[in-house]
Parts: sequence; structure tokens; C-alpha cells
Amino acid sequence: MTESAPQHSPLILASASPRRRELLAQIGLVPDDICPAEIDETPLRDETPRQLAERLAVEKAKAVVEQKPDAFILASDTVVALGQRILGKPDSEQEARRFLTMLSGRRHRVYTGLCLITPDGKTHSRVVMTQVSFKRLTEQDIDTYIASGEWDGKAGAYAIQGLAGRYVKSINGSYSNVVGLPLFETANLLDGSGYRSKTS
Repeated sequence: MTESAPQHSPLILASASPRRRELLAQIGLVPDDICPAEIDETPLRDETPRQLAERLAVEKAKAVVEQKPDAFILASDTVVALGQRILGKPDSEQEARRFLTMLSGRRHRVYTGLCLITPDGKTHSRVVMTQVSFKRLTEQDIDTYIASGEWDGKAGAYAIQGLAGRYVKSINGSYSNVVGLPLFETANLLDGSGYRSKTS
């Protein structure tokens, strides 16, 4: 534990994602507060998917830290990439269909940037990458998935923990990272920074 951190400093999750809250609960962590960060998520010119994921996570944490001093601020951002092409959250069914067609029969990468700002103001960040392989999707596969609406609001136009799980041939790396929060790395980051939950 860092000397300047109170024994039970609150944990603030800088995300409104219910998936990230569920993932934290899976490892026994319940944020003391949820403070979604509203930032511009537009990629910078020549920014790689890895760089984007880390930058957005850091910016989200910094956007919240002034509202919640003396707390642990945890933020993350997930980026789906096909090569160096970033597949963000689709704006329409048409774009979602295009993303799924691009992912069909191919391997892509999912990057999640993590950022933790501690009560003493130190910023810790890292990026976790998982490779995901999709089966070759038929038109019916894509039509069914589009009709489900599950693509809406999802990076890369899919959610591995939902219907899209039937299209995933294999993954290499952290499954929870693809859902939106790599649990092993998150727990290590919190433990290594001196966070102690109320039940610890």
C-alpha cells in the first residue's frame, strides 16, 4: 500500500458499461461509484489501435480524477482492429454489416487500454491484446446477428459474450479482455497500486 493512500480509499469506475461492472463483480470488486467519462474518442492521425486504446483509457481516468480526489480511478477502453484498421462502434446497421463482413473468416486483435490513477496522483497504464478468429460468416449469419441488435454500441460490431460467441473459432489471450476488461491485469494493477477493498 502506498503511504499516502487511505486504507479504504474508494474505487471509482470511469465507465457506464454494465459489462465492466459485471466483470469486476466476478472477481469480488464493487466500485464505490460510477462516473462515466465523456471524451472525444476520435483516433488521432496515424495513431495505432494500441496507442488509441491506451490514450483513451488515460484520458477517461483524467477526466474523472478532479471530481473524485483521494480515490482510485479505474478507466479502460477497448479497440477492435483488423490489421491497423480500427473498427469502432458502428453508427448504423449498414456499417455493422460491413464490419462483420470484414471480420468474416479472419483473425483480428482486440486491445484494451487500462488506466489507474491512485489517491496520491500517480498514473499507471497498460494495454492488453487478444487475438480472435472468426469463422467464415454466411449472409444468414450476418442477417441474424444484425437483427438481434447486439452489435449496437459494440466495438467491432460484436459482443463475444453474446450471440457472436457462436462465430468465434478461437481466441489467443484473455477472454475477459474481449468482453471489455482484462481481469487478471486489472486485479494486478489494483493490488500493485495498494488498493484494498472494504472486505480485504
